[in-house]
Amino acid sequence: MKKLFALVLALCMVLGLAACGGGNDGGQTKEPEQQTQPDTNKAPDEAKEPEASGSGSAVEGMTVAFIPKLTGNAFFEVANTGAQSYAENWGMTVEYMGDATASVAAQVAVINQAVATGVDAICISTVDAAGVSDALQAAAAAGIVVCTWDSDAKAADRALMVSQGTPEVLGQMLVDMSVAGLKDRGIDPEKDEVNYCWHYSQATVTDQNSWQVEGERIIAEKYPNWKNVQPDNYYSEQDAEKSITVGEAVLSAHPDIDLIICNDSTALPGQLQAAENKGYDKTKVTITGFATPNAIKEYCNHGTLYNWGLWDCGIQGAMGCYVAAYIAAGNDVKVGDKIDIPDIGSCEVLANNCLNPDDATGDTNNGVVLLPEDVIFTAENMNDYDF
Repeated sequence: MKKLFALVLALCMVLGLAACGGGNDGGQTKEPEQQTQPDTNKAPDEAKEPEASGSGSAVEGMTVAFIPKLTGNAFFEVANTGAQSYAENWGMTVEYMGDATASVAAQVAVINQAVATGVDAICISTVDAAGVSDALQAAAAAGIVVCTWDSDAKAADRALMVSQGTPEVLGQMLVDMSVAGLKDRGIDPEKDEVNYCWHYSQATVTDQNSWQVEGERIIAEKYPNWKNVQPDNYYSEQDAEKSITVGEAVLSAHPDIDLIICNDSTALPGQLQAAENKGYDKTKVTITGFATPNAIKEYCNHGTLYNWGLWDCGIQGAMGCYVAAYIAAGNDVKVGDKIDIPDIGSCEVLANNCLNPDDATGDTNNGVVLLPEDVIFTAENMNDYDF
């Protein structure tokens, strides 16, 4: 019955939303009810702990639209592979729905398509939180649970976010990898002058931007001798070819640059390819950031970089789809509750302000779940991972 209702309602909404790919903060769509009464002060031990699911029966029969920023990128394809593998054991269906271009208009069209097909839930990595806001609110109004993973929506536009880590954790990780790479070249990060810059997708991608901001804070506090040669950052919009041309532009503009931090899984391989094109290796410039191990191993084998990092995006994709299906199946969670995800483990629901201090948290079905761990890859351990 829900799917029939969603289909009828979606046909009306799709016509109105298809042309508004840009979205805006002033949209008039009503927010989901569970997100209209923020409670940021509830302590974890005050929340009633739900029964752990214990088996795939908690989500059996549910259908989740799993939406990446773009298709064809190794990170998102691996996340889908993980989601599909776990979903089979859980008795639920994951429909991988995306577009090859990382644009707001394309992602809005995919969201509308998911609504029209009458899925039970959507789990999305957003290109631009503001740009897809109206479309996500319309999906929720159609009775579809919205969750996010990798890159968040506005906290009021979704239920749970499955995050790879807080800005503090991942900003620190990027700085730590940078320091290790500089030391490998014989540079003293605490005493030597270091010229550096950031190269990632775009400032509107919430997660990447928050890591950059935190990284800048840590650098200013601990390494005042470092100089950001491009405070406005370099952006390549998650375009594989553009990431190479932007990467070459970085090296042309700053031939003696010491460090390039690529907190984006498309920018990092593009910057490394640009370095090889222009004759750089890890002895001449330190390049580090986030990407899947398989996307970077060849560059490590070539001696183009010392280290890089990530998290298990296959598990992240699976967790995102599970929590979306879990809520769609009628389970309610609050901050402090734990969700037992079969074959993965127990995860706690945290308040939204663990990612953004300004975000309030709804009383029910609104919050953040963190991944178990992140990994730093080097030549010594990279072949232990195959994703």
